[in-house]
Amino acid sequence: MQLRRGLYALAPPWRKHLPHPFLTANRLVPGSYVSGLSALAFAGAIPEYVPEVTSVARGRSHSRRTPLGRFSFRHIKPALHFGYRHVELGNDQSAFVARPEKALLDLVHQRPGGDRQEHLRELRLNFDALDLDALDEAARVHGAPKLQRAATVVRRLAEGAGDYAPP
Repeated sequence: MQLRRGLYALAPPWRKHLPHPFLTANRLVPGSYVSGLSALAFAGAIPEYVPEVTSVARGRSHSRRTPLGRFSFRHIKPALHFGYRHVELGNDQSAFVARPEKALLDLVHQRPGGDRQEHLRELRLNFDALDLDALDEAARVHGAPKLQRAATVVRRLAEGAGDYAPP
């Protein structure tokens, strides 16, 4: 079955294993990595099931529906293309996936008001799955005030400080 021009997957009678959605996303847009809610759910940082695989890439933002699922790709500047790793997915499959801290920052970066306490609280983050020092460092490296505010809010929420009003 065709996934895009030049990219095919074996039909069910001939394949041994279903391609993992993260591997499919990486192959649909070479140079992309899985991030946002998809990577957060994979890391156990949020409790929800995420039906669409979200990735970031250097190209234009777009979505794609294939016989293997729904995939969305969000544009990110080349300078912000960091914080991901190569992850084994089982069945001899692997893919590039953002670390949970970078996935959270990518999500915040892409959403208007993503740094607001209400939005971050609604994610119901599992703080045990996040390295707050790595989150602070990634926000600092990114350099965007919005992401630095988000890292501060997440730290306050993790520390149980309740309501946080930015300076």
